Amino acid sequence: MIRLTATGGLTALRAWWARYARRVLLARMRRVATRLAGRQGPPPAAFVEQTPVRLDATERRQLDRIRRFGTIGSLLLACGGLGAGASPVINPMSGVPILGLFPRIPTVAIACAFAGMAMLVLAWLWLGRLVWPGRPRVLSRAQMDRTLVMWTVPLILVPPMFSQDVYSYLAQSAAIAAGHDPYTVGAAAALGPDDPLARSVPTIWRETPSPYGPLFLTVGRLVHAIAGTNIVVGVLLERLLMLAGLALMVWSLPRLARRFGVPPISAIWLGAANPLVIFHLVVGVHNEALAIGLMLAGFVIALRRLPVVPPGDPVPPLARHELLGILAGATVITMGGGVKVPALAALGFLGVMIARRWGGTLRHLVLAAAGMLVVGAGVTAIITAASGLGWGWTTTLNGGTVVLSPLSPVTLIGLMASGLGILLQLGNHTNAIVGAIRAVGLLALGVTGVVVLWRTYRGRYPAIYGLGLVMTGFVLLGPVVQPWYLLWPIVPLATAVATPRFRLIATVACAAVPFFTPPTGAPFDGRVYVLPEAYAAAIVLCGLLLLLVRGKLPEPEQRGRAVAVHSAP
Repeated sequence: MIRLTATGGLTALRAWWARYARRVLLARMRRVATRLAGRQGPPPAAFVEQTPVRLDATERRQLDRIRRFGTIGSLLLACGGLGAGASPVINPMSGVPILGLFPRIPTVAIACAFAGMAMLVLAWLWLGRLVWPGRPRVLSRAQMDRTLVMWTVPLILVPPMFSQDVYSYLAQSAAIAAGHDPYTVGAAAALGPDDPLARSVPTIWRETPSPYGPLFLTVGRLVHAIAGTNIVVGVLLERLLMLAGLALMVWSLPRLARRFGVPPISAIWLGAANPLVIFHLVVGVHNEALAIGLMLAGFVIALRRLPVVPPGDPVPPLARHELLGILAGATVITMGGGVKVPALAALGFLGVMIARRWGGTLRHLVLAAAGMLVVGAGVTAIITAASGLGWGWTTTLNGGTVVLSPLSPVTLIGLMASGLGILLQLGNHTNAIVGAIRAVGLLALGVTGVVVLWRTYRGRYPAIYGLGLVMTGFVLLGPVVQPWYLLWPIVPLATAVATPRFRLIATVACAAVPFFTPPTGAPFDGRVYVLPEAYAAAIVLCGLLLLLVRGKLPEPEQRGRAVAVHSAP
């Protein structure tokens, strides 16, 4: 009897030890995984600043120097853009007194552009010291807005830089006005190879149908109605559209940041005032500004009436005004998808938040998904019918894949694999290999999206954080990546994550990636000798200006640990 009791006790002790060891092992594995992911537990950590203290007198003087330094950089970039920008084939600046001098001195123009870029990046980094999460004294909203205005206003009237995509926008709008379908013919076929707009489109895109949504081309039709064949007016009108998108971002970022537990000023600094936004959305005139702005604004509108319910508190009954806000927000998000399709991903995460608001059961999830599907499909159908362009845009979404962009990890892997095959004399199968690896990347992106959606539904991730993760997958696994594509994940994540690791990675990316693209937006046609001279001149100029502000700028703050904030569904 004693032996049986001892044996039973030993068996129970072994079972308890197995459960305990398994629990401890799983906990350690979970901690390692979250540490590798840059997170300190679910959901993302954030610094809480209930009543931030304003800057003191010394810091305000430092802010003034930072503003002036960045504004001088904007002015230098504007001057350099006159000669080093992505000017049209028939440059309207050539015959203008004084301004026409810059195209004749390309080395000086490129040096001015590089120096201006470096000064703006440095000013933005210094400004970040005054807004870093956890800092006791930070900028006010008015100070941040004035800083952003000072840095962007000098760049409103400059020629496009870093990209020639704006000429594709104008050419496709002109093709619609001429009665052509932009989803079946390219600019050269629609307007003729000698048309000034078609000639300004990069060669690789002249015969490519439009990959943009029907809403964007409908707005472009209005731009063409006002500007006609005047390229200067057309570029300025397109830039005004992108500035409207930037305004939507500035309006949305602090509201989303408050909802998801991130300091609003820090979100604006990283999400709207960063160099990628200024260089590629404002100066480069990319329609990502409008698409991302509408996506974020729709999220804000939909969440505006949804109550914030702390964990464990009773959920209040559903109100009518909530449904109206959800409908309006989903409509605005779908409009963003009418500019660029990736914005539609926000509908999935909005649906997850609605399902959790309604009760969080699978039935509620199905109802919310069906509602988002109906609104998205209905608004898209209305936009498509109103545009009169038909559904051809659904067949041209992969138009950008004709470019083998080495910035795309999956495309780079395909190029390396095909290069290895050529080296081993197995033949040139670049298109087949790249296509296969891109297909695998898209499949992985789809699986990633489903997993992140499910985890968001289960409450592991806040909705805007899940959206940022999916957009990160879009950049890492997508077939084509351009420098400005990084804004798809960075902007939403700026409102949901305040961990030092993420802020550091995002800051380095936003500061370094702009220099990957030359101001001309195109190769230098063999004039490689221009670049070393321009770089050297820009470094000397920046070095002299840095001597003037030495010791007069804010020092980096001691960055503490993040405080986890759990966002309510």
